[in-house]
Amino acid sequence: MLRDRSPVHGLERRRLGALDVLAQSVSGAAPSAAMAAVPVIVAASAGGATVWSFVVATVLALLIAGCIARFTRRMAAPGGLYPLTAKGLAPGAALACGIALLTGYGLLAAAALAGVAAYVDALLARLGVTDGRWVPAAVAVVVGGLVALLALRGVRLAARVVLLVESVAITVLVVVFALLLAGGPIPGPGSAPASPGLGGIAAGVLPALAAFIGFEIATTLGAEARRPFRTVPRAVGITAAVAGVLYLFAAHVQVVGFADTPGGLAGQAEPVLVLATARGWSWVPVVLDLGLIASFLACALATTTALVRVLFSLSRDGVAPAALGRTHRRFRTPHVALVAAMPVVVLVLALPVAAGVPVGPVLVTLLTLATSGFLVAYLLVCVAAPVFLHRIGELTWSAVAATAVIAPILVVVLVAFVLSAPGPAVVLGVIAALGLAWWALLRWRRPAALAGIGVYDETVAADVAGRRIAGTRA
Repeated sequence: MLRDRSPVHGLERRRLGALDVLAQSVSGAAPSAAMAAVPVIVAASAGGATVWSFVVATVLALLIAGCIARFTRRMAAPGGLYPLTAKGLAPGAALACGIALLTGYGLLAAAALAGVAAYVDALLARLGVTDGRWVPAAVAVVVGGLVALLALRGVRLAARVVLLVESVAITVLVVVFALLLAGGPIPGPGSAPASPGLGGIAAGVLPALAAFIGFEIATTLGAEARRPFRTVPRAVGITAAVAGVLYLFAAHVQVVGFADTPGGLAGQAEPVLVLATARGWSWVPVVLDLGLIASFLACALATTTALVRVLFSLSRDGVAPAALGRTHRRFRTPHVALVAAMPVVVLVLALPVAAGVPVGPVLVTLLTLATSGFLVAYLLVCVAAPVFLHRIGELTWSAVAATAVIAPILVVVLVAFVLSAPGPAVVLGVIAALGLAWWALLRWRRPAALAGIGVYDETVAADVAGRRIAGTRA
């Protein structure tokens, strides 16, 4: 018998179109920002084989998207990856995935605010206004308030803003990179860096894969999307493919640009600005700053939207405070979760910046921590996929093969990522300890809620009645 209302009632169900859902995932990945910043990081390990590192990372992202699609073709869950993991693995693993998502989305939202603050500060510096502390902190507070307001007013409004802003940002970056490519390499002695071989390519995959984090945000909009079993998996897969193409294009442009320069791309601190300056294009830095501000703003809004839906879902599961599961009567958004989460996101950035820590290192640290959270979530959902298919009698060899390829790689990447940043590793250890304490408390106080973790949207009587009415009118 059908329920009278969905377990995730209160959200604006079945209202988002395919383009709106896609825009959220694309903005979560923030490809515009990654196009400018990541290739030079990859080049430090991969050198002239930087493009090949991005090729491998794109394939891995598509494999992860395939694992996610095995769930999202069959269920819609506002909790994103953790309810999916719950259908294949033990409740403890699902809770771990939920904690990893909270870490990833929360810190990525803070990092996006840091990106906005950094490039606003850079833009003001070009205009002669310099302040390394209070301007970034003020920008974080103001932009955080704007993001919270847009996220509160409804998922459709947020989706339209994200679509507009990220479209502008991607267009700006693509035009800039196309012009740079047309300009050819910077004149030099022609000493192209030697290829580092397979080892260098593999090392470059680590930061290249980190450029994709957030591409799965569409999964948190399953309950609010029209035709979610088609829209969500397509959005995740298309985002991985589009981001991969953009990264390959950006990496190729920068590698070619420094092909005749000693040290190549890896020897540059700000390669895009160096290429623009070499051609006498003084307008590029300003346009680039504006494009990156737009990209980070869209990323902040998309990740905040995802963060509050994970909190909402954990609350509806009974493993987080019940108040977080409330929704606004008019806007139908998880307003209590938003009010609880957004001040924390802003303070994570504003406090260290106000204390005198440069916004650049704060941004890097936040991205490192966020990436670790996402890698844990991706690993768990990929391992859960074939187990889930086996349980429902639909296991295929391709599902097993995909997990057999991607899971060991994610383990290696995760370990390497943590070992490469010992400072953030301490923070991750604290988060893991708190998560373990949360799990132990739930086992003691709410074992039934923990055992049933993984709430998802279900068909209700009104949905069936709506189909019958629609069919009659047709």
